[in-house]
Amino acid sequence: MEPTKEQVRRWRRYLAEERHEADTYRALARKRTGEEREILEQLVVAEGRHESYWLELLGEKAVPEPRVPLGSRILSTLALTFGSIFVLAMMQRTEQRSSYDIDEDVPAQMAADEHVHGEVVRALAAKGRAQLSGLFRAAVFGMNDGLVSNLALILGVAAAGADPSMVILAGVSGLLAGAMSMAAGEFISVKSQRELLEASAPDPEAELVLPQLDVNVNELALVYRARGLSAEEAQEKADEQLASLQDARNQQQTQSQFGADYDGFEEVGSAVGAAASSFCFFAMGALVPLLPFLFGLTGMVGVVMAAIVVSAVLFFTGSIVGILSGQPPLWRGIRQLLIGLAAAGVTYLLGLAFGTTGV
Repeated sequence: MEPTKEQVRRWRRYLAEERHEADTYRALARKRTGEEREILEQLVVAEGRHESYWLELLGEKAVPEPRVPLGSRILSTLALTFGSIFVLAMMQRTEQRSSYDIDEDVPAQMAADEHVHGEVVRALAAKGRAQLSGLFRAAVFGMNDGLVSNLALILGVAAAGADPSMVILAGVSGLLAGAMSMAAGEFISVKSQRELLEASAPDPEAELVLPQLDVNVNELALVYRARGLSAEEAQEKADEQLASLQDARNQQQTQSQFGADYDGFEEVGSAVGAAASSFCFFAMGALVPLLPFLFGLTGMVGVVMAAIVVSAVLFFTGSIVGILSGQPPLWRGIRQLLIGLAAAGVTYLLGLAFGTTGV
């Protein structure tokens, strides 16, 4: 039966997207080595199977070559610009497309493939997200706080009818005070979190006494029970550990296994790194609403321009967070924009009230 125009349109879009995904995995594989490269190359092969299916359905209607949707091209450009973690996050979102699940022209096996591909990419991106999460959290919070708090401060002062020089002074003061406060807060927060986690980490000195334990009567099983294993599982693991101690060649492996239940501090990040990231990004964010006034704008014109440039940056940073988290960037950008403007708007209204009453 001859396909409808709507079917052809969808199939051509699917074909373009499958080719685009294969090209993206191929480009990413060239930058990787070892196991990750092999996994990405297998995904290229899988996307090739999907491409062949749509080519067979379309036949001569596959010509001319369909164009990749604009949204996908924009996301790819952003991802390739900012690095592989952005590429993987974008591909995770792409693989989880819902249209395959509800399209009767898509075989169930192919729809299942896309979900599995999404989980493969999620796993590949997990390590990068863990390494990035500590500094990224500080950067996002710092930028967002700088944008919103200094915009609110500047709008409040400007709405109260203050002289332009006072608006600039307030903005610069807010930038410096906020950046130093954010950096100090991040340092103390991350340092405290690491210290709490270190208190729960296995004691390396405890590993050194394992060879002296009595293999018949010992409390090693209690360690594993305290870590959440059942009594039987804990005893079995303790027996395995002690048995391996009989071979001196396995001692290093045993010591590493003793602390294997602890994952480390990778997702927490460095206290110094978080503080520096927070300081820099807060300062950059706080500078944005100040720019119109530094360039000589005053009054309502300066207020409107400050709101416009801050809105653009809020939307952009929200979109970036959406890409990294594998979520729709458009709605994440809109959410961050609305929350930021709402907070600044309240301060602006308070400034108008104080200015009007002469307080």
